[in-house]
Amino acid sequence: MSGLERRYHRLLRAYPAEYRRARGAEIVGTYLDLAGPGRRWPSPADAADLVRGGLRQRLRAAGAAGLIPGVRLAAVLAFLTATALAGAWTGLELHPPMAQWGVPHAGPFVSLGIGVWAAWLLAAAVHAAAPGRWTRRAVALALLLTVAVVPVAALAGLPRPPLFVLLPQVGLGLVALALPERLPAPIRAAPLLAVAAAGLTSVNLLPRYDSYVSYHGWTASGILPGVAVTLLVVVLLLGAGLALRADHRGGWALLVLLPPVGLLFLQPLAGALDGNMRGAPNPGWDALAATAVVVGLAGPALLPLAIALRKRLRGPGPVGTGDRCPTCGRTTERVP
Repeated sequence: MSGLERRYHRLLRAYPAEYRRARGAEIVGTYLDLAGPGRRWPSPADAADLVRGGLRQRLRAAGAAGLIPGVRLAAVLAFLTATALAGAWTGLELHPPMAQWGVPHAGPFVSLGIGVWAAWLLAAAVHAAAPGRWTRRAVALALLLTVAVVPVAALAGLPRPPLFVLLPQVGLGLVALALPERLPAPIRAAPLLAVAAAGLTSVNLLPRYDSYVSYHGWTASGILPGVAVTLLVVVLLLGAGLALRADHRGGWALLVLLPPVGLLFLQPLAGALDGNMRGAPNPGWDALAATAVVVGLAGPALLPLAIALRKRLRGPGPVGTGDRCPTCGRTTERVP
Protein backbone atom coordinates (compact mmCIF):
# COMPACT_ATOMS: atom_id res chain seq x y z
CA MET A 1 0.00 0.00 0.00
CA SER A 2 1.44 3.35 -1.03
CA GLY A 3 1.68 6.32 1.30
CA LEU A 4 -1.06 8.17 -0.58
CA GLU A 5 -3.42 5.20 -0.35
CA ARG A 6 -2.71 4.83 3.35
CA ARG A 7 -3.53 8.51 3.94
CA TYR A 8 -6.78 8.19 2.02
CA HIS A 9 -7.71 5.22 4.23
CA ARG A 10 -7.05 7.35 7.31
CA LEU A 11 -9.42 10.02 6.00
CA LEU A 12 -11.95 7.30 5.28
CA ARG A 13 -12.36 6.84 9.04
CA ALA A 14 -14.83 9.71 8.84
CA TYR A 15 -17.30 7.11 7.51
CA PRO A 16 -19.07 4.52 9.71
CA ALA A 17 -17.21 1.22 10.03
CA GLU A 18 -19.92 -0.73 8.21
CA TYR A 19 -19.82 1.64 5.28
CA ARG A 20 -16.00 1.49 5.15
CA ARG A 21 -16.08 -2.30 4.95
CA ALA A 22 -18.61 -2.25 2.13
CA ARG A 23 -17.39 0.71 0.06
CA GLY A 24 -13.98 1.77 1.39
CA ALA A 25 -11.83 0.09 -1.27
CA GLU A 26 -14.02 1.48 -4.06
CA ILE A 27 -13.95 5.04 -2.70
CA VAL A 28 -10.19 5.06 -2.15
CA GLY A 29 -9.62 3.52 -5.58
CA THR A 30 -11.64 6.31 -7.19
CA TYR A 31 -9.59 9.00 -5.46
CA LEU A 32 -6.33 7.26 -6.41
CA ASP A 33 -7.40 7.09 -10.06
CA LEU A 34 -8.15 10.83 -10.04
CA ALA A 35 -4.96 11.81 -8.20
CA GLY A 36 -2.19 13.31 -10.29
CA PRO A 37 1.10 11.49 -10.84
CA GLY A 38 3.63 11.87 -8.08
CA ARG A 39 1.09 13.05 -5.50
CA ARG A 40 2.00 11.99 -1.98
CA TRP A 41 -0.73 13.66 0.07
CA PRO A 42 -4.50 14.02 -0.55
CA SER A 43 -5.43 17.46 -1.80
CA PRO A 44 -7.32 19.73 0.64
CA ALA A 45 -10.39 19.45 -1.60
CA ASP A 46 -10.25 15.63 -1.48
CA ALA A 47 -9.79 15.65 2.30
CA ALA A 48 -12.73 18.02 2.79
CA ASP A 49 -14.87 15.95 0.40
CA LEU A 50 -14.14 12.73 2.31
CA VAL A 51 -14.89 14.32 5.68
CA ARG A 52 -18.15 15.85 4.40
CA GLY A 53 -19.16 12.53 2.85
CA GLY A 54 -18.42 10.69 6.08
CA LEU A 55 -20.44 13.19 8.11
CA ARG A 56 -23.39 12.88 5.74
CA GLN A 57 -23.24 9.09 5.91
CA ARG A 58 -23.09 9.08 9.71
CA LEU A 59 -26.08 11.42 9.88
CA ARG A 60 -27.95 9.28 7.36
CA ALA A 61 -27.23 6.17 9.41
CA ALA A 62 -28.57 7.96 12.50
CA GLY A 63 -31.75 8.99 10.71
CA ALA A 64 -30.65 12.64 10.76
CA ALA A 65 -30.07 13.18 7.06
CA GLY A 66 -32.14 16.39 7.27
CA LEU A 67 -29.66 18.04 9.65
CA ILE A 68 -27.39 19.59 7.00
CA PRO A 69 -30.32 20.97 4.94
CA GLY A 70 -31.77 22.19 8.25
CA VAL A 71 -28.53 24.00 9.09
CA ARG A 72 -28.65 25.71 5.69
CA LEU A 73 -32.24 26.80 6.25
CA ALA A 74 -31.30 28.10 9.70
CA ALA A 75 -28.37 30.00 8.15
CA VAL A 76 -30.68 31.80 5.70
CA LEU A 77 -33.05 32.82 8.51
CA ALA A 78 -30.19 33.83 10.82
CA PHE A 79 -28.56 35.99 8.16
CA LEU A 80 -31.86 37.66 7.33
CA THR A 81 -32.40 38.44 11.03
CA ALA A 82 -28.84 39.67 11.60
CA THR A 83 -28.91 42.05 8.64
CA ALA A 84 -32.38 43.37 9.53
CA LEU A 85 -31.13 44.15 13.05
CA ALA A 86 -28.04 45.83 11.58
CA GLY A 87 -30.33 48.04 9.49
CA ALA A 88 -32.33 49.03 12.56
CA TRP A 89 -29.26 49.76 14.68
CA THR A 90 -27.70 51.78 11.84
CA GLY A 91 -30.75 54.06 11.80
CA LEU A 92 -30.32 54.65 15.53
CA GLU A 93 -26.55 55.19 15.27
CA LEU A 94 -27.09 58.09 12.88
CA HIS A 95 -28.94 60.11 15.53
CA PRO A 96 -26.65 60.78 18.51
CA PRO A 97 -28.07 62.45 21.63
CA MET A 98 -28.12 66.23 21.70
CA ALA A 99 -25.19 67.93 23.43
CA GLN A 100 -27.30 69.26 26.32
CA TRP A 101 -28.11 65.72 27.40
CA GLY A 102 -24.50 65.21 28.43
CA VAL A 103 -24.48 61.64 27.16
CA PRO A 104 -21.17 60.44 25.66
CA HIS A 105 -21.24 59.54 21.99
CA ALA A 106 -18.75 58.76 19.20
CA GLY A 107 -18.60 61.93 17.12
CA PRO A 108 -21.57 62.08 14.73
CA PHE A 109 -22.73 58.61 15.80
CA VAL A 110 -24.21 57.12 18.94
CA SER A 111 -21.30 54.68 19.39
CA LEU A 112 -18.55 52.74 17.65
CA GLY A 113 -21.22 50.25 16.72
CA ILE A 114 -21.68 52.11 13.43
CA GLY A 115 -18.62 50.27 12.08
CA VAL A 116 -20.07 46.91 13.13
CA TRP A 117 -23.43 47.53 11.48
CA ALA A 118 -21.81 48.87 8.33
CA ALA A 119 -19.93 45.56 8.03
CA TRP A 120 -23.21 43.65 8.28
CA LEU A 121 -24.79 45.87 5.63
CA LEU A 122 -21.80 45.13 3.40
CA ALA A 123 -22.34 41.41 3.97
CA ALA A 124 -25.97 41.80 2.84
CA ALA A 125 -24.82 43.52 -0.36
CA VAL A 126 -22.17 40.85 -1.02
CA HIS A 127 -24.74 38.12 -0.46
CA ALA A 128 -27.02 39.64 -3.10
CA ALA A 129 -24.20 39.91 -5.63
CA ALA A 130 -21.89 36.96 -4.91
CA PRO A 131 -23.29 34.21 -2.66
CA GLY A 132 -20.96 31.49 -1.46
CA ARG A 133 -17.33 32.00 -0.57
CA TRP A 134 -17.39 35.82 -0.73
CA THR A 135 -20.51 36.00 1.42
CA ARG A 136 -18.94 33.76 4.07
CA ARG A 137 -15.87 36.01 4.08
CA ALA A 138 -18.05 39.08 4.49
CA VAL A 139 -19.97 37.44 7.34
CA ALA A 140 -16.68 36.41 8.99
CA LEU A 141 -15.44 40.02 8.75
CA ALA A 142 -18.66 41.31 10.29
CA LEU A 143 -18.35 38.74 13.09
CA LEU A 144 -14.76 39.79 13.75
CA LEU A 145 -15.75 43.46 14.02
CA THR A 146 -18.71 42.60 16.26
CA VAL A 147 -16.35 40.94 18.73
CA ALA A 148 -13.51 43.45 18.33
CA VAL A 149 -15.67 46.50 19.09
CA VAL A 150 -15.67 45.59 22.80
CA PRO A 151 -11.89 45.91 23.43
CA VAL A 152 -11.54 48.74 20.89
CA ALA A 153 -14.19 50.82 22.66
CA ALA A 154 -12.55 50.16 26.03
CA LEU A 155 -9.16 51.28 24.74
CA ALA A 156 -10.55 54.34 22.97
CA GLY A 157 -12.80 55.35 25.86
CA LEU A 158 -15.82 55.59 23.54
CA PRO A 159 -19.30 54.08 23.86
CA ARG A 160 -20.28 50.85 22.15
CA PRO A 161 -23.47 48.79 21.84
CA PRO A 162 -24.15 46.80 25.02
CA LEU A 163 -23.40 43.12 25.21
CA PHE A 164 -27.07 42.11 25.06
CA VAL A 165 -27.09 43.67 21.56
CA LEU A 166 -23.72 42.32 20.40
CA LEU A 167 -24.03 38.72 21.62
CA PRO A 168 -27.20 37.91 19.62
CA GLN A 169 -25.47 39.30 16.54
CA VAL A 170 -22.54 36.94 17.14
CA GLY A 171 -24.87 33.96 17.58
CA LEU A 172 -26.80 34.75 14.42
CA GLY A 173 -23.57 35.34 12.49
CA LEU A 174 -22.06 32.00 13.49
CA VAL A 175 -25.12 30.21 12.13
CA ALA A 176 -25.07 32.40 9.00
CA LEU A 177 -21.60 31.08 8.11
CA ALA A 178 -23.40 27.96 6.80
CA LEU A 179 -25.23 29.89 4.06
CA PRO A 180 -25.81 27.75 0.95
CA GLU A 181 -23.68 28.28 -2.13
CA ARG A 182 -26.63 28.76 -4.47
CA LEU A 183 -29.87 30.55 -3.70
CA PRO A 184 -32.59 32.05 -5.88
CA ALA A 185 -32.18 35.76 -6.60
CA PRO A 186 -35.23 36.82 -4.52
CA ILE A 187 -33.85 35.08 -1.43
CA ARG A 188 -30.42 36.66 -1.99
CA ALA A 189 -32.04 40.10 -2.20
CA ALA A 190 -34.22 39.57 0.89
CA PRO A 191 -31.55 40.75 3.41
CA LEU A 192 -31.14 44.05 1.55
CA LEU A 193 -34.91 44.59 1.59
CA ALA A 194 -34.98 43.73 5.30
CA VAL A 195 -32.18 46.23 5.95
CA ALA A 196 -34.08 49.01 4.18
CA ALA A 197 -37.34 48.22 5.98
CA ALA A 198 -35.70 47.98 9.41
CA GLY A 199 -33.73 51.19 8.86
CA LEU A 200 -36.82 53.17 7.88
CA THR A 201 -38.75 51.77 10.83
CA SER A 202 -36.05 52.71 13.33
CA VAL A 203 -35.85 56.26 11.96
CA ASN A 204 -39.62 56.67 12.26
CA LEU A 205 -39.42 55.70 15.94
CA LEU A 206 -36.97 58.49 16.75
CA PRO A 207 -39.40 61.43 17.13
CA ARG A 208 -41.27 59.57 19.85
CA TYR A 209 -38.19 59.74 22.06
CA ASP A 210 -37.15 63.38 21.64
CA SER A 211 -34.18 62.48 19.43
CA TYR A 212 -32.55 60.55 22.26
CA VAL A 213 -32.73 56.81 21.68
CA SER A 214 -30.24 54.85 23.72
CA TYR A 215 -29.29 51.24 23.11
CA HIS A 216 -29.90 50.83 26.85
CA GLY A 217 -33.45 52.20 26.70
CA TRP A 218 -36.70 50.79 25.36
CA THR A 219 -35.45 50.57 21.79
CA ALA A 220 -33.05 47.64 22.12
CA SER A 221 -34.63 45.91 25.10
CA GLY A 222 -38.02 46.08 23.42
CA ILE A 223 -36.96 45.12 19.89
CA LEU A 224 -34.78 42.09 20.60
CA PRO A 225 -37.39 39.90 22.36
CA GLY A 226 -39.88 40.79 19.62
CA VAL A 227 -37.36 39.71 16.99
CA ALA A 228 -36.80 36.45 18.89
CA VAL A 229 -40.51 35.68 18.95
CA THR A 230 -40.85 36.54 15.25
CA LEU A 231 -37.93 34.26 14.35
CA LEU A 232 -39.42 31.42 16.40
CA VAL A 233 -42.83 31.81 14.77
CA VAL A 234 -41.33 31.86 11.27
CA VAL A 235 -39.23 28.72 11.78
CA LEU A 236 -42.14 26.90 13.43
CA LEU A 237 -44.47 27.73 10.54
CA LEU A 238 -41.82 26.70 8.00
CA GLY A 239 -41.17 23.50 9.92
CA ALA A 240 -44.86 22.63 10.06
CA GLY A 241 -45.26 23.23 6.34
CA LEU A 242 -42.21 21.14 5.49
CA ALA A 243 -43.27 18.35 7.86
CA LEU A 244 -46.48 17.94 5.89
CA ARG A 245 -44.23 16.80 3.03
CA ALA A 246 -42.17 14.50 5.27
CA ASP A 247 -39.33 17.07 5.21
CA HIS A 248 -37.67 17.48 8.61
CA ARG A 249 -35.47 20.46 7.79
CA GLY A 250 -37.63 22.79 9.86
CA GLY A 251 -37.18 20.77 13.04
CA TRP A 252 -33.41 20.73 12.68
CA ALA A 253 -33.39 24.45 11.81
CA LEU A 254 -35.29 25.15 15.03
CA LEU A 255 -32.69 23.30 17.09
CA VAL A 256 -29.86 25.17 15.37
CA LEU A 257 -31.54 28.54 15.94
CA LEU A 258 -32.34 28.00 19.62
CA PRO A 259 -29.01 29.48 20.87
CA PRO A 260 -29.37 32.74 18.85
CA VAL A 261 -33.01 32.98 19.94
CA GLY A 262 -31.93 32.57 23.55
CA LEU A 263 -29.34 35.32 23.10
CA LEU A 264 -32.00 37.61 21.65
CA PHE A 265 -33.84 37.07 24.96
CA LEU A 266 -30.60 37.63 26.88
CA GLN A 267 -31.55 40.85 28.68
CA PRO A 268 -34.92 39.72 30.07
CA LEU A 269 -33.47 36.31 30.94
CA ALA A 270 -30.57 37.94 32.75
CA GLY A 271 -33.00 40.29 34.45
CA ALA A 272 -34.95 37.31 35.73
CA LEU A 273 -31.71 35.77 36.96
CA ASP A 274 -31.00 39.04 38.78
CA GLY A 275 -34.20 38.58 40.76
CA ASN A 276 -36.64 40.68 38.72
CA MET A 277 -39.01 38.37 36.89
CA ARG A 278 -40.21 41.26 34.72
CA GLY A 279 -36.67 41.74 33.43
CA ALA A 280 -34.37 44.29 35.04
CA PRO A 281 -33.66 47.37 32.90
CA ASN A 282 -29.93 46.88 33.24
CA PRO A 283 -28.97 43.42 34.51
CA GLY A 284 -25.55 43.14 36.08
CA TRP A 285 -22.50 41.90 34.22
CA ASP A 286 -22.45 38.66 36.21
CA ALA A 287 -26.08 37.90 35.35
CA LEU A 288 -25.52 38.65 31.64
CA ALA A 289 -22.38 36.50 31.52
CA ALA A 290 -23.96 33.58 33.38
CA THR A 291 -27.07 33.65 31.19
CA ALA A 292 -25.01 33.85 27.99
CA VAL A 293 -22.90 30.85 29.07
CA VAL A 294 -25.98 28.77 29.91
CA VAL A 295 -27.63 29.62 26.57
CA GLY A 296 -24.39 29.05 24.66
CA LEU A 297 -23.85 25.60 26.18
CA ALA A 298 -27.42 24.33 26.47
CA GLY A 299 -28.43 25.18 22.90
CA PRO A 300 -25.68 23.27 21.04
CA ALA A 301 -26.02 20.33 23.45
CA LEU A 302 -29.53 19.69 22.15
CA LEU A 303 -28.26 18.71 18.69
CA PRO A 304 -26.27 15.59 19.65
CA LEU A 305 -29.05 14.61 22.04
CA ALA A 306 -31.60 14.90 19.22
CA ILE A 307 -29.37 12.88 16.87
CA ALA A 308 -28.88 10.14 19.50
CA LEU A 309 -32.62 10.01 20.18
CA ARG A 310 -33.39 9.89 16.48
CA LYS A 311 -30.92 7.02 16.00
CA ARG A 312 -32.37 5.09 18.94
CA LEU A 313 -35.93 5.49 17.72
CA ARG A 314 -34.99 4.64 14.15
CA GLY A 315 -33.08 1.47 14.97
CA PRO A 316 -30.87 -0.35 12.44
CA GLY A 317 -31.75 0.24 8.81
CA PRO A 318 -33.26 -2.61 6.82
CA VAL A 319 -30.88 -4.85 4.97
CA GLY A 320 -30.87 -4.29 1.25
CA THR A 321 -31.70 -0.58 1.20
CA GLY A 322 -29.61 1.32 -1.27
CA ASP A 323 -26.74 3.64 -0.32
CA ARG A 324 -25.43 6.16 -2.79
CA CYS A 325 -21.69 6.66 -2.91
CA PRO A 326 -20.83 10.38 -2.57
CA THR A 327 -17.83 9.89 -4.86
CA CYS A 328 -18.99 7.81 -7.79
CA GLY A 329 -22.74 8.25 -7.40
CA ARG A 330 -23.55 4.52 -7.78
CA THR A 331 -26.02 2.76 -5.49
CA THR A 332 -25.31 -0.59 -3.87
CA GLU A 333 -27.01 -2.86 -1.38
CA ARG A 334 -26.28 -2.36 2.29
CA VAL A 335 -24.15 -5.06 3.86
CA PRO A 336 -25.86 -6.76 6.82
